[in-house]
Amino acid sequence: MAEERRTHAGSSKTATASRARRPARGPEHAARAASKSLEGLIGHPTEGVSAVRREDDGWCVVVDVLEVPRIPDTTSLLASYEVQLDRDGELLQYRRVRRYRRGAADE
Repeated sequence: MAEERRTHAGSSKTATASRARRPARGPEHAARAASKSLEGLIGHPTEGVSAVRREDDGWCVVVDVLEVPRIPDTTSLLASYEVQLDRDGELLQYRRVRRYRRGAADE
């Protein structure tokens, strides 16, 4: 049992060291940061992220937002926002690039 604990402890040190060498800010972090920042600024709930693209100076994330909830849900209005983040995940700018009904098919 003691040997198992030592083995697990040794492997966790190795895992921690390898994580420290990897960049901490990846596409998952960019997607979460863009969604959270945009929600705080525009006051509408985010529905998800439809694109994440690495750029020279940071990230470009397309976030889908529920702008006008309606009944039935398929008639709700959603919008896609393009959010520019710096390398640390700080919001630089955003703009709405598309507005659509939830039930509408892409053209």
